[in-house]
Amino acid sequence: MRGFFILLLCLLLAACAKKVQSEDLTNLNGYWEIQKVVFPNGESKNYTINATIDYIEVVERTGFRKKVQPILDGGYQTSDDAEKFNILEQNDEFYIRYKNDFSEWEEKIKRVTLDELVLINADQITYIYKRFEPIKLE
Repeated sequence: MRGFFILLLCLLLAACAKKVQSEDLTNLNGYWEIQKVVFPNGESKNYTINATIDYIEVVERTGFRKKVQPILDGGYQTSDDAEKFNILEQNDEFYIRYKNDFSEWEEKIKRVTLDELVLINADQITYIYKRFEPIKLE
């Protein structure tokens, strides 16, 4: 019986979750730090310290994503490598589709706000990011 109520609560919460809207896509811009990964079997991995973070830049529905390393002076160290992508809308959901010379893949944008980004890949692995806050030295 308890399992039934948990399932009902999960379904209710899922039904109430706000869908990503086109105007939310501008929230993708900026620096994102991985916080947690949730696997399809329910197991998860938390990230407390990250040597690299993701920088995402989107103009309309085209953009790029690259790994950067924050440095103590408030800047970032990076290479010129970046994954280019397009954002596609399918069945009222948004997907980031990457394509390079070696492969092609996509991630569903489950949620994107000013402070949180949730992406789900084709293997149903959920990636939860938080907006990166640089260390402020005084």
